[in-house]
Parts: sequence; structure tokens; C-alpha cells
Amino acid sequence: MPAPHLLDLGMAEMGRVLVVLGVVLVVMGVVVMLLGRSGLPFERLPGDFLYRGKNTTFYFPLATSILVSVVLSLLVFLIGRLKR
Repeated sequence: MPAPHLLDLGMAEMGRVLVVLGVVLVVMGVVVMLLGRSGLPFERLPGDFLYRGKNTTFYFPLATSILVSVVLSLLVFLIGRLKR
């Protein structure tokens, strides 16, 4: 049986999904705030590109993006393994 699509959910189920998404966002916000206060250099990793021109600044966080992708992939993998 396929999983129900988000638009096929009733109002109560959609409300639960929105509450869960809200809680996840709050937890992520708290984690980001705590990491910012920890003093660890997460915002400027080696491999992040910063170009400062005369009138422009361009910042591309390549290493940070890869690190976040790996952490989130591991988290999703572990959650999937726990659900089995």
C-alpha cells in the first residue's frame, strides 16, 4: 500500500505534520544558536570560498554544505534503520 500524499491527508493529519515540522524547526534553531555560542568555527571551514572585490563580496560555503549534507544523510539513514 503506497504512502498517502500530503494533499490526501485529512485536516487532523495535516495539522500533526505541521506541528512536527514546527518542532523540528525549533529544535534546529536551538542547535544553531548553541553552536553559535560554542565558539567553534563552523561558519568558516577550510574549503569555503570567499571573494572580496572592490564593491562585491561572494561567499560560497562548499565545505560547510558538504558537512551538513553528510550529517543529515547519516541522520536520515539512522532514523530509517530505527524504524525497521
